[in-house]
Amino acid sequence: MALALATMLTASPVLATAQPNVEPAAAIADGPAKAWLLADLDTGAVLASKDPHGSYAPASTIKVLLAMVVLDHLSPDNFARANQSHTQVECSCVGLVPGQPYTTRQLLEALLMVSGNDAANMLADMLGGQRVAVAAMNRKAASLGARSTRASSPSGLDGPGWESVTTPHDLAMIFRAALTYPMIAHVLRQPSARFPGKTLAAQNELLSRYPGDLGGKTGYTNLARKTYVGAAQRGTRRLVVVQMYGSGDLYGQAVALLDWGFSQP
Repeated sequence: MALALATMLTASPVLATAQPNVEPAAAIADGPAKAWLLADLDTGAVLASKDPHGSYAPASTIKVLLAMVVLDHLSPDNFARANQSHTQVECSCVGLVPGQPYTTRQLLEALLMVSGNDAANMLADMLGGQRVAVAAMNRKAASLGARSTRASSPSGLDGPGWESVTTPHDLAMIFRAALTYPMIAHVLRQPSARFPGKTLAAQNELLSRYPGDLGGKTGYTNLARKTYVGAAQRGTRRLVVVQMYGSGDLYGQAVALLDWGFSQP
């Protein structure tokens, strides 16, 4: 038996029968990610995985959790002015300008497309502050059944004593829920977007590299190494892939896993 991802309507995982004796080739399974998971996005059935319940730092993939919390509490047209504290953060950054007004929608695009840590800081302040935002993220994760997930910062930045943690299984559930938000799904599929003073270009290379890509979120810190969560569609079938603690070409492994998954009956 293989665990399916928890559905949106229950916190308890649903059991689904795995197909017997069907596994990705070793060259795929033993690729650059230490842990990974491939699942059906709609049914939650896990097709294949490696250490799916191992605990790993998510890096910026946790930003999809912040995006959901933001849309649960703020209108896309809300706006605020950036201040110096928002820009005092380890980058990747979109380059917020203190005093410049930004809408929730613009900040979400910066958050999800270019992984702006300064945008994460500003959105957290719009929610009531860093601690308030992180607490809301952890409540959201628990409500989705992602009970092995703990956010320690809005951006996914981490360090000794304040590490964010999740599992491939939890991250797949979180991303699955995020795609039910029309704005998040739309932003993740945008190759580019206008932003005050510049044009944003999505960091997710699979948007141009993989036909049917539905969007994804990359991440990297020294603790987390490379991380990725994304989804793709072929015909009526949609799959989600998670990769954690990676090095080398995560995109290549993601493509191979997705191709393998779509080839299965």
